Amino acid sequence: MSPDPYPTPNEGRERGPGGVRHLACPGVIERILPPAVVVEESFTDPAGLTLHPAEEPVVANSVPKRRREFTTVRHCARRALSRLGLPPAPILPGVRGAPAWPAGVVGSMTHCDGYRAAVLARVGAVASVGVDAEPHAPLPDGVLEAIALPAERTRTAALRAAHPAVCWDRLLFSAKESVYKAWFPLTHRWLDFAEADITVEPGGTFAARLLVPGPLLGGAELTTFHGRFLVEGGLVLTAVAVPAPAG
Repeated sequence: MSPDPYPTPNEGRERGPGGVRHLACPGVIERILPPAVVVEESFTDPAGLTLHPAEEPVVANSVPKRRREFTTVRHCARRALSRLGLPPAPILPGVRGAPAWPAGVVGSMTHCDGYRAAVLARVGAVASVGVDAEPHAPLPDGVLEAIALPAERTRTAALRAAHPAVCWDRLLFSAKESVYKAWFPLTHRWLDFAEADITVEPGGTFAARLLVPGPLLGGAELTTFHGRFLVEGGLVLTAVAVPAPAG
């Protein structure tokens, strides 16, 4: 797995305006996750997919677009379960909407226009994982001010000046989403946007310094979440994989 968020163009990829690459083949988010994490993704909503009967009530009154993305991302999750040697199971929203995974599994799901993904791992291989996909476009007016600390806004402005082809405000938002998705299964507590200070490095990594007490892993407090990102194919992708404690 390459740590470079802007991979050297190879067969199946071409460079688009502004230096951002347009995806011509699948296989994206796995490049920013450790090998212990199983990834299944889709760039379309294939016809003929069905939900587990237990999932039907969740989207019974939803608009077609919501039903399609809900169905596809859960199809991805069941494919990932199969790759872990586990039977298909319903993936229902749990506390605060977080996916309720089968026992012995940690995971995360994400979807945005043109992309759906589910990532899973065995408990013991990874303590927690969070992923997020966003369109590679600036945040709407006022959103950055609502989600970012003053220091984060200053760093985002510096990144924008140095690397204007990347929507760093959207990337910061996505990183905060991934951090929350990795945080919640470990704590079962809400994490506000202002409770983690994220520093993004242009080389493809970010670190989220917790401003509130962190979870205990292996008897030690986790004070920082480390993540990776990728900007490709009109998407911003971020991932946080918390290593399982030794032993």
